[in-house]
Amino acid sequence: MGKVESGVMESRQLDILRAIVEEYVATEEPVGSKAISQRHGLGISPATIRNEMALLEDAGFITQPHTSAGRIPTDRGYRLFVDKLATVKPLSNPERRAIETFLDGADNLDDLMMRTVRLLSQLTRQVAVIQYPTETAQPVEKSKIAVAGTAQLVRTSHENLTEIEPILEALEEQVVLLKLLNEAGDSVKVRIGDEQNDLHLKSASTISMSYGSSEYGSGAVGVIGKKRMDYSNSMSAVSAVARYVSRFLGEK
Repeated sequence: MGKVESGVMESRQLDILRAIVEEYVATEEPVGSKAISQRHGLGISPATIRNEMALLEDAGFITQPHTSAGRIPTDRGYRLFVDKLATVKPLSNPERRAIETFLDGADNLDDLMMRTVRLLSQLTRQVAVIQYPTETAQPVEKSKIAVAGTAQLVRTSHENLTEIEPILEALEEQVVLLKLLNEAGDSVKVRIGDEQNDLHLKSASTISMSYGSSEYGSGAVGVIGKKRMDYSNSMSAVSAVARYVSRFLGEK
């Protein structure tokens, strides 16, 4: 198998990259060829997997931390993984009912905003943020935001605190969060690592989506977390919650 050309990847190499991302998200440990061979049913030998991993590393999709035999995804690897997701994992029926029930219990806007971020943080195990709905004419910098789940960033001892500290600082700066949410669109937007516009978020991934309409104002909702996150689940949760908030506001 030849080198990985820019923009082109063999399906087998993509399968291996997907396995590395999924294993690393699940275990928080660098991933070796033996783990991929044993747990992902790719039908190829560990030696072949090692060869393909070497090509992926040369192309900048994975890297070897320290002296470990395993590999972890790079920002470029995460981006390709997200772009190649065939389908975003749908929420289960119980999850959808839980969202409806939980948000329907809100009796005012403040309650709705806080319920939304708490629920989204629980669903994704990430920090959740939401911008209050605003009229088009209102300056963005005057918007209110709600945040929940900050403790999720430091929930394990495996994390590098030098990567977490800038994210925690960003969470204290409302203008940073408002700029992030202001970049949201009608579909789910994912920014990974160096794709972030704010320096404090370069070690994070963010997922955001707008909600609302011109009738009752609009805003955005999203999650912020480490790059090692369950992208499929988080993208699905952000999308579902944004749509439920839009529907709830429209009905109320």
